[in-house]
Amino acid sequence: MRRGALDGLRIADFSRVLAGPYATMLLGDLGADVVKVERPGIGDETRAWHPPADSDGTSTYFLSVNRNKRSVVLDLTTDSGREQARVLVAECDVVVENFRPGTMERLGLGYEELRARKPELIYCSISGFGSGEGAAIPGYDLLVQAVGGLMSVTGTADGEPVKAGVALVDVITGLHASLGVLAALRHRDATGQGQRVEVNLLGSLLSAMVNQASAFAVAGVIPGRMGNAHPSIAPYETLPTADRPIALAVGNDRQFAALAEVVGNAGLALDGRFRTNADRVAHRAELRDILTKRLSAAGADHWSTVLLSAGVPAGPVNTLDDAFAFARKLGLPGIVDMPAAPADGEGSRPSRQVAHPIALSGTPAQYRLPPPRLGQHTTQVLRGRSDGPDRASV
Repeated sequence: MRRGALDGLRIADFSRVLAGPYATMLLGDLGADVVKVERPGIGDETRAWHPPADSDGTSTYFLSVNRNKRSVVLDLTTDSGREQARVLVAECDVVVENFRPGTMERLGLGYEELRARKPELIYCSISGFGSGEGAAIPGYDLLVQAVGGLMSVTGTADGEPVKAGVALVDVITGLHASLGVLAALRHRDATGQGQRVEVNLLGSLLSAMVNQASAFAVAGVIPGRMGNAHPSIAPYETLPTADRPIALAVGNDRQFAALAEVVGNAGLALDGRFRTNADRVAHRAELRDILTKRLSAAGADHWSTVLLSAGVPAGPVNTLDDAFAFARKLGLPGIVDMPAAPADGEGSRPSRQVAHPIALSGTPAQYRLPPPRLGQHTTQVLRGRSDGPDRASV
């Protein structure tokens, strides 16, 4: 089978919950051998975050971010466990950890100590609020969405602040962590020197707030909640139809003219209130009322079909089952089924997984190992097998 883009790369993954595990899973999908270090008896705490769970009682939360990894149980509170961890790191290219800042140093596994043993090591630390004044603040996604401003722009204008429906900040931070690791590896390839990569949830969120953050940084504007509307584009929101809401993402005047034509009111594009995007933003409430009346004549699927045919970005507000069905209709993988893989002792289970989002023509993502049972590969790894997992293709 084809080699992965990161074949030969080995990662000691001391992270748990979401941001770190998501980053290392993405790297594992691209070929890296990821060794997940877990606590005795407990492991990654997300193993018990259920319902829902699979037939073995493992939470779907854990299963979502831990494929293509080997699980090793080490007790880092003991001298022998810490020494085993150092031996493992000595055989790895990358360390990823998301303990509270200072914890790895107290364990004798901090960056400076490990770098002294292996100068080429890439050491990625993920924290909630950095390693300075915010080091003691717990890094939970909900907390960061609140203090980082995301909830202040999410929800209806007359309602309460609302969090995103998933741990979005953790996911964004995981993406930043994987990008930082790849950049550090590129530098190491050129110079032979390792380095420390540090990312934090708050900094990742502020960067991901893009136009909203820039509105404040550049113009001093403090944005607020607008429901599903956009502060700078109209119509760019959800509107009701005869059955369920439809999302309209009209980004230019040509698209607006096509929208007006499809809904049977071509004159809207010539109306002084709606001629340009700035005009439409200024008169968004009037425009919304007009479009809502027109869209009430048919359902969301009808309008989506005719609007897309006319070049207007539009689509129904889907439930998750509809979303995966839509991906299949478009020929996108969506979900992949992973068979059980060979393992030490007790065999692993098959697993349904959400597909890796990056398509590479020469080194595509691979689904080699289903999410591991706790400690499933401890014996294999501690015996010194550094050749990585079996590369059975799915």
